[in-house]
Amino acid sequence: MTTAAKAAICRGHDHPFAIEDVTLDALRPDELRVRVVACGICHTDLAVRDKQLPVPLPVVLGHEGAGIVEEVGSAVTVAKPGDRVVMSFNSCGACPSCDADAPTYCYQFFPHNWSGTRADGTPTMFAGDQPINANFFGQSTFATHAIAHQRNVVKVPDIAADIPLDRLAPIGCGLMTGAGAVLNSMKVRAGLPIAVFGTGTVGMAAIMAAKIAGANPIIAVDVHDSRLQLALELGATHAFNGRDDAIGKIRELVPQGLGYAFDTTGINSIIQDAWGLLAPMGICGMVGASDPADNVVFNEAAFMGGGRRVMGILGGDSDLVTFLPELIAYHVDGKFPFERLIGYFDFDQINEAIEASESGQVVKPVLRMGAE
Repeated sequence: MTTAAKAAICRGHDHPFAIEDVTLDALRPDELRVRVVACGICHTDLAVRDKQLPVPLPVVLGHEGAGIVEEVGSAVTVAKPGDRVVMSFNSCGACPSCDADAPTYCYQFFPHNWSGTRADGTPTMFAGDQPINANFFGQSTFATHAIAHQRNVVKVPDIAADIPLDRLAPIGCGLMTGAGAVLNSMKVRAGLPIAVFGTGTVGMAAIMAAKIAGANPIIAVDVHDSRLQLALELGATHAFNGRDDAIGKIRELVPQGLGYAFDTTGINSIIQDAWGLLAPMGICGMVGASDPADNVVFNEAAFMGGGRRVMGILGGDSDLVTFLPELIAYHVDGKFPFERLIGYFDFDQINEAIEASESGQVVKPVLRMGAE
């Protein structure tokens, strides 16, 4: 049975998102239909809008959705109708990475997340009688309803029964990526110094996770003083403006070098400067969206001789089934207060929410599609 819905359609940078009538396809055995309560806006959505990623346009984006399950396919075991769920990226479940519980590096990531269709090429959404690109990150939750999948849906644990879904929505991408980079990918050790370059959602999540891990000092670097102040409130011990010799100040603060440098900017000059701050066996983790033509250059002797490492990170090396409940538990315990980052907007204010994100007015805009 098909389902009528409304969705925000992205036609590119020169067009505002337009909320229009759409129809969801009938469910396959491994799919769920979710009534979307809220969805975060992420930089990746805007990278697709700007044609920085190979996702076909026009498309329905949105990949930090949370909602109520309305219907499930015959093979679904992760949730049942009426359950509160959060959604994240999709994966194949059968490749070497998925077999090693590393689904962020799924060999079939593109067809399951960025192709605009299901992995088999069939559409999940129609505008009139014509297919429209959707199934973005296995969900496309800039919509009132979405088709999701067995492998990208996590039931909200009972310990979070009192936490509203519009707060939990953004946990499935940016927050997960930043926290996972610290706790899963780099495995930050207590007592070692870390510097986080860029304090958007991903960087702020990394700072909160670094506090959980016991890193010291925790250094935030950005060019916005308001964000640096918030970083200090969320766990950073030091905050340096990138326009005011932040690299020199870090060298003075930790002359022995950084145990960890975490870049969220994707700017190669910043990555190279960050790498140059590493202590022996230090790790430079990278999650920023870089220009495909950019390269980074490191000194070979220092790279090899000091055992320094450079780590590309996707999705915080997160296994959704275990890591999202872990993050929610930290939040319930007050150790991951990401609600400090959120600004709420009604669904029909999607363009205003995007503007607030791009201007830096709001760290994490969240769209509210409907009441829980």
